[in-house]
Amino acid sequence: MAVLRNLKQDAELELARLRAENDALRKAQTSVRSLSFKIGDKGGLSVYGLGRFPVTLYKEQWERLLEHKDVILAYIADNGSRMKTRD
Repeated sequence: MAVLRNLKQDAELELARLRAENDALRKAQTSVRSLSFKIGDKGGLSVYGLGRFPVTLYKEQWERLLEHKDVILAYIADNGSRMKTRD
């Protein structure tokens, strides 16, 4: 009986430790929204960390989008009051 009691206590302590570690990892993940990049099997560049799913475009699409950076920023500035933000 004592062995089973010790195993149960050990399991409960390990579960509490893992829950605390899991909570800490979740907080770190949401507080630091870093971007990461990956080239997929088909050659597209995926950007992770912007939302729930990655944004994946091919080289020429990224180049075309980045060529319009100033236009995009101006559009956001002009229409910012109509746009929503994610907290």
